[in-house]
Amino acid sequence: MQYGIAMSASPSPADNPHQSESRRYATGRQFELRRDDALAVITELAAGLRLYSRGGVQLTESYGDGEIPPGASGITLAPWANRVEDGVWYLEGKKQQLDITEASRNNASHGLLRNTGYTLVDETEFSVTLEATVFPQHGYPFLVRQRVRYELDQSLDLRVSQTLINDSQATAPFVLGAHPYLRVGDVAPEDLVLTVHAGTRLVADDRLIPRSTAPVDGGYDFSGGAAVGSLLVDVALTDLAFDGGTARHTLTAPDGRSVSLEQDESCQYAHVFVTDTFPGRSKAVAIEPMTGPANAFNSGDGLRWLAPGEAFTMRWGITASL
Repeated sequence: MQYGIAMSASPSPADNPHQSESRRYATGRQFELRRDDALAVITELAAGLRLYSRGGVQLTESYGDGEIPPGASGITLAPWANRVEDGVWYLEGKKQQLDITEASRNNASHGLLRNTGYTLVDETEFSVTLEATVFPQHGYPFLVRQRVRYELDQSLDLRVSQTLINDSQATAPFVLGAHPYLRVGDVAPEDLVLTVHAGTRLVADDRLIPRSTAPVDGGYDFSGGAAVGSLLVDVALTDLAFDGGTARHTLTAPDGRSVSLEQDESCQYAHVFVTDTFPGRSKAVAIEPMTGPANAFNSGDGLRWLAPGEAFTMRWGITASL
């Protein structure tokens, strides 16, 4: 099965006698969750969300069988989200140097597991749990595991939990996040309206490293709904409006249908990325739940420390009104 728009073809097992009965994908094993008319496809690579749909209406961006996630589409992020400036931070006064993975801005980007295959821990009819290990290394001398669980609940909403477990003998710093892109079926992205209720934005430099904060205003105030057609933004927002412990960010189509990203109070930041570089789409909208913003390893904003043997869980999900 192929997912999304303009998917590339993959050879059948008969085309390659050395290939197993399971088709091979650039993102590894594909875990399909189905419940009534809901479908979620989770990838072995980066414990990523490749597709979520309801009644055949595609609610996330997707990509071809032979492709890796464009623009980090759907991947989970640990032990940091977003960026570390120059890949440098300090642990008890000692310089730590991470690999530079965003060469154009000289940053370490999106953690240490985006190119890692996750191991299956548990699978039920409506859920799957995957896990991967970050081994001690230059720039991050800690042994931690991220465990990611996806579930289609009784309401057919997609629920996700990301748990970091510290197997080290030392307290480890971390930020968790995820990078889903939302859509409403075949509605043109320019016709969608984005709503995010937040009080503060992080003001970043041209390397996307936050330098200060400011109240949301002008082109960064999405509380009343902003037309996606007029947006090209890459901004972290905080002071989110939580209702009953949940903050909700929504894309709405002209016919009233909508898709929402929800995050719990462990995630005090939402990064909004509206881009015109997503393959095959005039625009794409990522709404990223994060426990901390870019460069948290240096600023300390949203940075958490996990004691030996402890675990921390962030929860988010995607819902729809169709």
